[in-house]
Amino acid sequence: MSTGWFRRRFLPGGPLPGPRPPRPRTSPLPYRRPRFLRGSGSCSSTADTLHRPEARPVRCPARGRALPWNAGYAEIINAEKSEFNEDQAACGKLCIRRCEFGVEEDQEWLNLCPEEFLTGHYWALFDGHGGPAAAILAANTLHSCLRQQLEAVVEGMVAAQPPMHLSGHCVCPSDPQFVEEKGIRTEDLVIGALESAFQECDEVIGRELEASGQVGGCTALVAVSLQGKLYVANAGDSRAILVRRDEVRPLSSEFTPETERQRIQQLAFVYPELLAGEFTRLEFPRRLKGDDLGQKVLFRDHHMSGWSYKHVEKSDLKYPLIQGQGRQARLFGTLAVSRGLGDHQLRVLDTNIQLKPFLLSVPQVTVLDLDQLELQEDDVIVMATDGLWDVLSNEQVAQLVRSFLPGNREDPHRFSELAQMLIHSTQGKDGGPTGEGQVSYDDISVFVIPLYSQRQGSSSH
Repeated sequence: MSTGWFRRRFLPGGPLPGPRPPRPRTSPLPYRRPRFLRGSGSCSSTADTLHRPEARPVRCPARGRALPWNAGYAEIINAEKSEFNEDQAACGKLCIRRCEFGVEEDQEWLNLCPEEFLTGHYWALFDGHGGPAAAILAANTLHSCLRQQLEAVVEGMVAAQPPMHLSGHCVCPSDPQFVEEKGIRTEDLVIGALESAFQECDEVIGRELEASGQVGGCTALVAVSLQGKLYVANAGDSRAILVRRDEVRPLSSEFTPETERQRIQQLAFVYPELLAGEFTRLEFPRRLKGDDLGQKVLFRDHHMSGWSYKHVEKSDLKYPLIQGQGRQARLFGTLAVSRGLGDHQLRVLDTNIQLKPFLLSVPQVTVLDLDQLELQEDDVIVMATDGLWDVLSNEQVAQLVRSFLPGNREDPHRFSELAQMLIHSTQGKDGGPTGEGQVSYDDISVFVIPLYSQRQGSSSH
């Protein structure tokens, strides 16, 4: 983005705009659960219902509905934190060709290809905040943005090496050498398409929510299989891991005010007007008080990963840009994530300070080369929103996967049953993997994606 655009869009420099006339609050999309849950019911066990009548029901796809790669899915709504389940999910067959979406209302998933040129699959989780609207929009929009971005580069993707000119025109005989020296590979085109799709989807959500008078945002975690590789793109605090017999591999990183502290502080350093004189960008071990004035205390700034000391000045007593620690850390005391989609209208309470300049919609993309893995029958990807990871660690989830899958290989629905079991393990059941009866009161959505059978089948294509 240009500096001029940034200043015009976000920095104060003139009178605040007057109040806009009220608009009808029509939702851009109606609230609903993912299409592949149609016809499904509660997956809660009878024992759970008898012993814990207050147990929240777990939903999963109906037995007759298969998801891509026979993936499993389950979800549970929050413990009355809000009226709606603010998580959303989507999955489908992704086919790259210049074509239009199917419009069948009862599609099992998103079928994008009447003519198969280059095909893959797509799974996505969206964790909404400030209402379900942004997550619903993302679930219905991001795959479309991604397909269009991939179609724009598909000729380069199927070439032995991405060409300098997509048209094939060669201006300089050394163009292939320049591309090779930059180390540009096919997977870089897919990564670029994912990054651009997230950005485009964010802009769509901003326009739609503003037009409908709604607010909110969401995190986004996406897995895309294409040309023998699995791409995991994450913007927010959901998480994906690879679980194998002897390995647990994180495929994403969480983006919170704490993990991106230096980036956020750097922006406040370059554009101090964004703080409106109400906040300090400096981090201290605790909120400073009047008695700290003149004392030499620990602090760190945007250029520091370590700590130092400074004399406390009056400006240091302002509210900290990042408040709290760990999972309680909040940007401007408001938001727990530093990347995601939406939140264009979000402001600090009782101020005109916008949070959007500090939020990135660009995902981190991890590439898993399936052809390079000696996959075993029980190797899976577990994708879940943060409600699961608030209670279970990567190792605890891997332990549950390894204890469940080997004894249930004949069950065609075992991956959905595993997703259900992971959710039940967050509900404080005695003898759970945490050993402490911890309960997650958040919305939780889980995909379990098996890798072995699909990899075996795709090797023959």
